[in-house]
Amino acid sequence: MKQSLCHVALLVRDYDAAIAFYTETLGFDLVEDTYQPEQNKRWVVVRPQGDGTTAVLLARASDAEQERFIGNQTGGRVFLFLQTDDFERDYALYKNRCVEFIRPPKEAPYGTVAVFADLYGNLWDLVQFK
Repeated sequence: MKQSLCHVALLVRDYDAAIAFYTETLGFDLVEDTYQPEQNKRWVVVRPQGDGTTAVLLARASDAEQERFIGNQTGGRVFLFLQTDDFERDYALYKNRCVEFIRPPKEAPYGTVAVFADLYGNLWDLVQFK
């Protein structure tokens, strides 16, 4: 059996604001933005640049229950891990683009890591593995 993780759904308030943050601020590619009229929603997929296959599905919350979890899908833990081949380059770029870093860079046994928040407050690790 061959399987892979292709999409991770991330709850957002607004498609366009989320697209702008992920593409303009973090530098992700917009893979797809397709309107689905039967459900009055969009299928919006972004992916970090590089050779990775996992993408983020930006899913607009459709009711009050989902709305409660925007920005806190994991109860305050780091939710997503963005691997880089050049930590210093990406850390400096994100700082210049006003990305909020919650925890400063540190050297860990596995590599260099810093925690940042996306536009809704979800926590991400920016990590360069050794």
